[in-house]
Amino acid sequence: MSPPVWGPGRCSREFSGLAIGPAGAANLRDTRSPRIREAPSRRCYTMRLVNVVVLSRSRSIPSTKRLVEAARARGHTVRVMSPAHVAVHLDRKGSRLRYRQKVIKVPDVVIPRIAASIASYGLPVVEQFATHGAVVMNSARAIGQSRNPARCLQRLSAHGIDIPSTVMARDAAEMKAMVPLVGGVPVLVKLLTGSERRGVMLCETEQSLEAALEAVLGLGHNLVMQEYVRKAGRDLRVFVVGGQALAAVSRVARPGRLSRTLSRIARLESCTLTPEVKATAEAAAKLCELEVCAVDLLAPRSGAPRVFEVNASPALPDMEEATGVDLATAIIARAEALASRKEFGG
Repeated sequence: MSPPVWGPGRCSREFSGLAIGPAGAANLRDTRSPRIREAPSRRCYTMRLVNVVVLSRSRSIPSTKRLVEAARARGHTVRVMSPAHVAVHLDRKGSRLRYRQKVIKVPDVVIPRIAASIASYGLPVVEQFATHGAVVMNSARAIGQSRNPARCLQRLSAHGIDIPSTVMARDAAEMKAMVPLVGGVPVLVKLLTGSERRGVMLCETEQSLEAALEAVLGLGHNLVMQEYVRKAGRDLRVFVVGGQALAAVSRVARPGRLSRTLSRIARLESCTLTPEVKATAEAAAKLCELEVCAVDLLAPRSGAPRVFEVNASPALPDMEEATGVDLATAIIARAEALASRKEFGG
């Protein structure tokens, strides 16, 4: 029997695949038969089964594994493809996609999990899937922008999102001269390209800063220098799907470590989403044009939250474990909604 395809019609209740509870924690309900309500036309759609491709180096990567499990649990066909083995054929007649030398049938949905090491090749692959009509959960443009801290912060700052003081320069002497602009040492030094696995250098003295700048810039890397807020309050990560903040964790540094680094050296603790943090994270995700992302921000004891990074390929398992929220299913539910909206012209 072929999978059911549903169109516009009456529905008994509004879709509520993603819901925020009274305490602000995100919960999932009705995830096996999602209903999508189109507010402007008051029409309801029930989602058909879709073909999903996860662009990832390996199905054994924990976050990729969670997405595959969630898609299959909802009855979808899912395949993991390494972007390194996707080939693109372009000519004046059009374009074609191949995977391991076999022509690909364009899927309904593509979920990119592009590693920074192959971004220069992987992002054009994402763009090509979008050109062929697939629903792409994060566009190549949005991923590329979020991967560059300077471009991301430029966009957020231009639209009134509060960020830590940040400077960028190519010359070590110029960068050092701008230390007072970010509040003096200690400062954070970040590479301009990378991913969630890049490190963040904390330079506590002018001597250590000078050494770091000469070493990094001497190797041809570009970087930004950012204010280090000693009394930042809480270091938060907020997970956003489809423009809705679903869960938040507070990242607590292990002894002797800087909190704003990898989750593997920080302890994650679930925390309540305050209205201000929620609004800031959702605004940042919207400005970065990301369907799925994690917004990293500082929640000071007084004043507005400050966004310091937006990650387009956030890790799922650790945050799911800390919050108890099924984020993988939330991503698949959003993919269903986008595919349905496209199918019925919403």
